[in-house]
Amino acid sequence: MQLIRQSPDIFAYLASDEAIDHWHPLVLDTAEALWCTTGDAYSYAEAAFEYVRDTIPHSADSGDPRVAWRASDVLATRNGICHAKSHALVALLRAQGIPAGLCYQLLADDDGSNPLVHGLTALRLPGGDRWSRLDPRGNKPGIDARFDLEEERLAFPVRPELGEIDHPELYAAPHPAVLTALRESADREELWRRLPTAL
Repeated sequence: MQLIRQSPDIFAYLASDEAIDHWHPLVLDTAEALWCTTGDAYSYAEAAFEYVRDTIPHSADSGDPRVAWRASDVLATRNGICHAKSHALVALLRAQGIPAGLCYQLLADDDGSNPLVHGLTALRLPGGDRWSRLDPRGNKPGIDARFDLEEERLAFPVRPELGEIDHPELYAAPHPAVLTALRESADREELWRRLPTAL
């Protein structure tokens, strides 16, 4: 889909902040290790995506009650929900000079109830002019998100008939409502109650 950058400055999508702390030694070391196995931006981006998708379980799948939201903490604890894993992937991409940001979907249950904001990432390879969305949530039966910069392979294609929405905005930093929920929740049970149901 066509994304709308919230900042016209491409360097905003390379910056570090409290959640996307790609200056942290663990993020830098992880990025360097992944780069050494690849050597070019495309292969590195794919490796970083698969690393976050496959080696860091979604806490709802693993049953982990801890709430991680800072990229370095997600890597350290090997734990996080979709938003936290997106922070980690964006940090790894930015650590190697690949512009990346955050975007969101509004999803619902099969009957349209219980709307919830789901977090994704988007990247633009150096020298390119196209942003591509990726979903590092983590696969399981019924979910098969893939690295594909031409055709989206997200965990949850939206169902407009149920009120689900692909938000077109591309954020350089986490949405304040999402970040507040993550930061102020003592455990995952509280986080489910705090996560925004709209943006």
